[in-house]
Amino acid sequence: MATDQGGLRERKKRQTRFALSQAAIRLTLERGWDDVSVEDIAAAANVSERTFRNYFAGKAEAIVATHVERGRRTAEALGDRPADEPLWDALVNAIVAQFEPPPGSDGTVPGPHPAELPAGYPAALQKLLAEPAVQYEVFRAHATAQDELTAAIADRTGTSADDLYPQLVSAVVSAGLGTALTRWTQDPTGSIAAVLRDAFDQIRTGLPDPR
Repeated sequence: MATDQGGLRERKKRQTRFALSQAAIRLTLERGWDDVSVEDIAAAANVSERTFRNYFAGKAEAIVATHVERGRRTAEALGDRPADEPLWDALVNAIVAQFEPPPGSDGTVPGPHPAELPAGYPAALQKLLAEPAVQYEVFRAHATAQDELTAAIADRTGTSADDLYPQLVSAVVSAGLGTALTRWTQDPTGSIAAVLRDAFDQIRTGLPDPR
């Protein structure tokens, strides 16, 4: 029972973090970085400013928390994939699942959704990502996500997280994901899953000469 209660508390904490992060992203894209306060974000997520402070040190950390959560869920999803599934198939399926709500779910997925994007989204996102505080938090988030994915890859392949192979695969996955997301933001009306699968198809075939 204690374990169940602990698991429930952890899920609720992650849900609150996700709600605050999504509110921070939405408001800053709509209004701009300077016109959104911590109080605004807390109100949009229906929590107190004190609750916000319990989770995040500031706006930038809240904004990037969605990426942190996505990385954590990707690592968890990789561990849940069938043991006999080839590594790259498992990786791609685990990643794409973070951008597509599974059938019958509540649709809570830590990723962008084309139908909900505000007008001028690409330009607003690029401006937001240019904020020094956000860039710093993105750097930290990449490192955290890569470490967790390295551990999951090592576990799946029977290697150590200190070995070159899982570290290299994780770094390649991180680069591919970042590139695919950047490309998608240039035309966010299309399917992000299709862009992700295309990117990883090219990676696993050794990036053949496009000519």
